[in-house]
Amino acid sequence: MSPDKRTEKFLDTKAEKLNKQPMYILYNTLLGLAAIIGIPYYFFKMVFTGKYRKSFIQKLGGRQAQILAGLKNTPRVWVHAVSVGEVTAAAPIAASLKQLRPDVQIIFSTSTETGQEMARRLVKDASALIYYPLDIPFVVRKMISLAKPDIFIMVETELWPNFLKTCQEYHIKALMVNGRISQRSYHSYKLTRFFWRIMLRHLSAAAMISEVDASRVKDIGMDSGKIKIMGNAKYDALAAMAAPELHKEIAGLFNVRENERFFVAGSTHEGEEKVIIEVYQELIKKYDDFRLIIVPRHIERSKEVLNLLHKNRLDDVITVSRMKSGQERQDERIIVVDVIGELFKVYSLATIVYCGGSLVPKGGQNILEAAAWGKLIFYGPSMEDFTQEKNLLENAEAGVTIRNAEELLQGIVAALANPAELQRRGARGKAIVAANMGAAARYAELINRYIGK
Repeated sequence: MSPDKRTEKFLDTKAEKLNKQPMYILYNTLLGLAAIIGIPYYFFKMVFTGKYRKSFIQKLGGRQAQILAGLKNTPRVWVHAVSVGEVTAAAPIAASLKQLRPDVQIIFSTSTETGQEMARRLVKDASALIYYPLDIPFVVRKMISLAKPDIFIMVETELWPNFLKTCQEYHIKALMVNGRISQRSYHSYKLTRFFWRIMLRHLSAAAMISEVDASRVKDIGMDSGKIKIMGNAKYDALAAMAAPELHKEIAGLFNVRENERFFVAGSTHEGEEKVIIEVYQELIKKYDDFRLIIVPRHIERSKEVLNLLHKNRLDDVITVSRMKSGQERQDERIIVVDVIGELFKVYSLATIVYCGGSLVPKGGQNILEAAAWGKLIFYGPSMEDFTQEKNLLENAEAGVTIRNAEELLQGIVAALANPAELQRRGARGKAIVAANMGAAARYAELINRYIGK
């Protein structure tokens, strides 16, 4: 038997013993029960909606060998970003790492298909793009054996017990970068911290966005000596992405006229579109040149949004999917964005922005995207997941909390009454984004220290 085979057999035996630990037995039992319920659901979605067709087989380890086969025998860094938001943060980190260490092979994974599409557009330095495996022990071991990473990097907080444990068994260092723990997640982690304390021992370092995030990860069991505060890499990404070319691209697609102004409602959830429509109907009584762009957080709700517009006798509507299929926008006053990946560009068109997930208890959405374009942003009181960003923008008068439709309308009308002040407030928000750049380079330096020579 070759040394490699003996090592592999030893590690598999060790993994088998560790799997007998009560915590992992409990976790894998619950995982098995979830699979019994979840697999029929995913199968239904694949057959009837087409969702998960691209990713499901690869998450089980299929088709990944050929993707990873062409990697060079140089240091390999596996970077994982769950979906679109995490990819946005990961992209400048990967770019900074590649600039620092051109010899490094970056294996970049996502959990969602939307994240994978975004990664193909933003992460130009990846040597391989794959899907993150389901956290099933034999699948995880197969994927790690194929990828053979020297170091694993999770962006933000993505703790999968079997994966992290397997990394430790194979002597692969694991780091958390751009780490954040939202208030809602924090409460969930605290309830089960007896388990997460074990998971966090597998991490060599947890580099967090802010002091609040650092305090929370320490409270759920991370060794304080491994915690670092390094800022938010999303600032680097957004500042770099807010380019005139993107604005020109989306303005061309939407056939924007010079005399049009746009009220953009981004990342809206159920219950928020009703408020937006009410405000817009009042807004156009005073400002007839305003157009409305609604970007639902989940594009599968687009039909629901269109039906709501119809019920409110707003039928002068076009969707982005129709425009992308060749239909040119004429005089339609309302645009519904029913495709993924356009929100950031759409914000460039805005005169006024409402950022969703905040008038309903969803914790808010990323207000930095609109701030990067120099826009004044309104949002509701539920911003628990973006407290730091909210505080920064409100201190610069570039963000405004509203509680209902009446306050949103009053805030918009007051802002529009003074165009110079509106522009100044937006510019302050943009300056905040630019001033907080530099985190991506710090994360790259940290990763490089763990890669070694």
